[in-house]
Amino acid sequence: MNRDSDDPITLTVIQAGLSAAADEMFSMLRKTAMSPIIYEVLDVGTGITDGQGNLVGSGAGIPTFVGVLDKAVQRIIALHEGSVIAEGDMFITNDPNFGGVTHLNDIVIAMPVFAAGKRIAWTACIAHWSDIGGMTPGSMSTKASELAQEGLRLPAVHLFRAGRPVNSLFDVICANSRLPDFARGDLWSQIAACRRAAERVRQLADSYGPGTFGRAVSALFSAGEARSLKGLGELTPGRWEISVEQDSGDLWSAAITVTPQSFEVDLRNNPEQKASPYNTSRDGAVISAQMIFKALTDPQRFANAGSFRPLRVETRPGSVFHAEEPAPHGYYFETRIRLFDMLWRCLADAFPQRLPAGHFGSICGTVIAGRHPDSGRAYTMVEPQMGGWGATAARAGLDAMYSTSHGETYNCPVEICEARYGIDVGWKRLSDRPRGKALHPGGRGLSTCYRPRHAAILAAGFSCGKHPVWGTAGGAEGGHNSLTVIRLNGDREIHNFVSDCPVGPGDEIVIETANGGGWGPAGRETGQIAT
Repeated sequence: MNRDSDDPITLTVIQAGLSAAADEMFSMLRKTAMSPIIYEVLDVGTGITDGQGNLVGSGAGIPTFVGVLDKAVQRIIALHEGSVIAEGDMFITNDPNFGGVTHLNDIVIAMPVFAAGKRIAWTACIAHWSDIGGMTPGSMSTKASELAQEGLRLPAVHLFRAGRPVNSLFDVICANSRLPDFARGDLWSQIAACRRAAERVRQLADSYGPGTFGRAVSALFSAGEARSLKGLGELTPGRWEISVEQDSGDLWSAAITVTPQSFEVDLRNNPEQKASPYNTSRDGAVISAQMIFKALTDPQRFANAGSFRPLRVETRPGSVFHAEEPAPHGYYFETRIRLFDMLWRCLADAFPQRLPAGHFGSICGTVIAGRHPDSGRAYTMVEPQMGGWGATAARAGLDAMYSTSHGETYNCPVEICEARYGIDVGWKRLSDRPRGKALHPGGRGLSTCYRPRHAAILAAGFSCGKHPVWGTAGGAEGGHNSLTVIRLNGDREIHNFVSDCPVGPGDEIVIETANGGGWGPAGRETGQIAT
């Protein structure tokens, strides 16, 4: 075999091998995790970076999670580069201030990969754990005023040193979870996934030589950048601004400037961070910008560090999109998806033929925690909801899809919900709410009813409860998301954000997600719509 070759076929084989390693990591998580939120819903992300933490490739999973991994690795490197990062080391983080990027429930595991004594790559994965301690079961309290109240913080520390586990840390993690068996099982699943991918990456470097391996990675970055620049060149240059009132009454703003060489997102003119769990880190804001940038410039192909070289994001420290200590982040996902929705809306107005109307615009995260009525075993059900997607210039919106932040994920099957949690699912069906008139109507939302068979605690976060999903090019709005608790005595409680809400046998939790926005006024032909 010709080692250290620049043969393009060899470089392509290495690149395909790296992609396959990330996919294998994803498959291992799916097959070995303890929690349904991981093995059924696939609330995970897997990826491989180069030795300095630049994203090389990713497996399937949640797009916003994939965007976390390179940033987490870079933060780990910055914190530990002064000491020795050795072969067999492994790191863990969940703290948004230490590369966690999201909230404390999302655990990042990262492992350096060495060849010929040199660090050539990292394998990393992230997964949502059902409980990491804190004020409320499920660790997602709407009442938290600082990060310390949300659960156990793991600030980019060693989980393994030179191949040996830091056993005391394993004990601390399990002691701080209400579901210690699940925490330990999910942790070892992530460890195994990182190790498997690291073995594959090391085999590639050993087979083809570290030099060829490095050049294959550099070629990937160059190809990603070239595709993005090509996509930028096809957009009309300009500057667009938007301001959108949120359900809270806050006014969010953004300005986007597009040139043939750059895509700039200015988020500096936004509210101060909150002493409540509705903040995101700067890295989180960057991820929202990366998603809209990728959708516009190169939607069909994989992403890597080179893909985002033309992107610039400006934030203001201390703002809701650049929160600093001690800001809580429990419902960061609603802040991040609303930010993405705002950027999407800004450019859908500018490029209505390229982007669909608004979708249901929320993760609609629903957490129900209690004890199984038959076994007495503690459980925490974590379930994002599905809703309607916006129509495009060519077709109606899609029905009952996960949010734009969720990518290739699935709902938890009714049978799993009822067996693992002891929660009866009264129904799960397409919404019968009327869709507004439009040339192309939005997709339909979903109606779901949960009936706990035993006393439980509910937490949830739903956006678009006050302001409806938006249409494009004259299309109708899509409506609202709602959660209603119907008590045994018939009383109704309507919630958008809630935690520590008791529910019991005979109570119903009824969820209605919004339809997507329509595209174009009703009764008009596509060719008549001004663009």
